[in-house]
Amino acid sequence: MSSAVSAAETEVVPQMLSLERASGQSLSVKALLNEDQAEVLAFLSLRPIHTVCMAGYILDHGVVSAQNRGIFYGCRGADGKLKGVALVGHATLIETQCDDALKAFAQLEHQYSRSHLIRGEHEMIQRFWGYYAKLGHQPRRACRELLFEQQAVPEIKGDIPALRTAMQADLDQVIKINADMIVSECGVDPLVKDGDGFRERVARRIDQGRVWVWSESGRLIFKADVFAETPEMIYLEGINVHGTQRGNGYGTRCLAQLGRILLQRSRSICLLMNERKELLGDFYKKAGYEFRGVYDTIYLHPQ
Repeated sequence: MSSAVSAAETEVVPQMLSLERASGQSLSVKALLNEDQAEVLAFLSLRPIHTVCMAGYILDHGVVSAQNRGIFYGCRGADGKLKGVALVGHATLIETQCDDALKAFAQLEHQYSRSHLIRGEHEMIQRFWGYYAKLGHQPRRACRELLFEQQAVPEIKGDIPALRTAMQADLDQVIKINADMIVSECGVDPLVKDGDGFRERVARRIDQGRVWVWSESGRLIFKADVFAETPEMIYLEGINVHGTQRGNGYGTRCLAQLGRILLQRSRSICLLMNERKELLGDFYKKAGYEFRGVYDTIYLHPQ
């Protein structure tokens, strides 16, 4: 796999922006390099539950990699210290407590034509969107999501499921499950938009041992993906229980057992849930998850 950002990506997004803050102090936004990795990870580690995906990308691939599906940028003040970090790409993710940095990242995102979504804490994304909308953008779809965290696993009655990491023999089932979940969430079929790339990314995640399943007679009853992992936090997505097996307690026992496994190598586990799916909240709470905050995911119109 390439370790450099493709030429097409670097042509679309500028490598550096300079602007003046309202206070008259200079602020710069510059594409980050692999040599910045330690500094960036230290910055992201201050709020691990909110930065696990960005930190996970860097730990997996480095700061500069086509597998990040975008470019990492750092926003610095006149003192040279980081005020914010953003991954601008297929999914744009932002970490900053500085409003001027949010405005700068909105200007940067405006110049990128291929972002599919923007995701982050509700209040931060609302401020970001205030700047971004002034540049002429409207959302294609917006979802409110609830952030949950698990730090301990309760005792749950019932047989312990024989969870295992998925194998390539499970690939087609995992692809079908993940694609259906994406269509349900955002209305875009990844198998139509980028079938080969989607298949490659799912296969790579299986090779990494990041897809956990419980199967019977060759059918996947439970599936969950470890999207990102750091020593402080693991982020789960794609949690699914086969439709014919829901309501039997299998999902709760599987998710609790997965927590026991993953908490041996990370301090916490987190996940996001669409707020419209109220019953899922009870499901996660039974498995030991606690509510931590509100997120926004804004899906963008293709440009």
